[in-house]
Amino acid sequence: MIELSHVTKMYGNVVGVNDLDVSLESAAYGLIGPNGSGKTTLINLLIGHFRPTIGTVRVFGKTPTSHRGILRKIGLCPASDVLYPNVSALEWVKYLVRLHGMSHRESLVSAETALEIVGMTDAMHRPMGTYSLGMRQRTKIAQAIAHEPDLLILDEPYNGLDPVGRAEMTAVLKSWVAKGRGLLFASHVLQEIEAVTSAFLLIHGGRLLASGSASDIESILVDTPQQVVIVGPDAARLVHRLADVPWVDSLSMSAGRTELKVSLRDPAEFYRQVPKWIHSDGLSIEQLRASGGNLETVFESLLKHHRGEVT
Repeated sequence: MIELSHVTKMYGNVVGVNDLDVSLESAAYGLIGPNGSGKTTLINLLIGHFRPTIGTVRVFGKTPTSHRGILRKIGLCPASDVLYPNVSALEWVKYLVRLHGMSHRESLVSAETALEIVGMTDAMHRPMGTYSLGMRQRTKIAQAIAHEPDLLILDEPYNGLDPVGRAEMTAVLKSWVAKGRGLLFASHVLQEIEAVTSAFLLIHGGRLLASGSASDIESILVDTPQQVVIVGPDAARLVHRLADVPWVDSLSMSAGRTELKVSLRDPAEFYRQVPKWIHSDGLSIEQLRASGGNLETVFESLLKHHRGEVT
């Protein structure tokens, strides 16, 4: 479905993406990274909006910048907002479908069907200037799926959706994936992607840090220096166990003595030994979590791994 061969994109002296080399079969993938990590640059390369400075990009075996007909197989929901306030959702989606070569009648039916799928039937005749951000987001998803592409690319598609809207769009995307169609879901929120697919591409600073399933990425982290926090009324009782082992770099106890922060040189050994100590000492421990508890911590750990900062 997608082939990137040593792809680099430069903006003057700024690197957008750096030496991306990956081949993806037709399936669903989450493209995860902090804001500014290179996700949108990669998407622009896939749709032929950008030409790589170095390397080659192929989508379904074709170069997007040279074979514009490949766009018929791609549906894009961009991160940018819809900017046609006096046009109805139906008019807008129908027009975009017609650009793919469908007849007036075919484009009307396709637009109505797509808007129904995303829950916009009741409002599809209203000007988009009267829509909430969530409604505009639903409309963008509708235009991306209306021509039934083989690859659906979504850039932060849940922006502006309330919890109900997110749940409904997740159901739409699960149905899409169940039909065997390709999906690339770009987001900086891991939970949004996990609800749809378990296959990930992690990108940071324009570089691909890791790819695979959640378990694949966890296996990389096991061998990567990281910080964990041990939470519970007996957290302090683990200090004497951890103080002298070679695979711990530092320990820090909270003022309330219920949270112990541990900097690990060898996480695998930590995960082998600590459960045994908790059991044998009869300790009350409530949580083990990554320090910070967010995706940024994961990226920092993978970045260290990528740089070879494993001691």
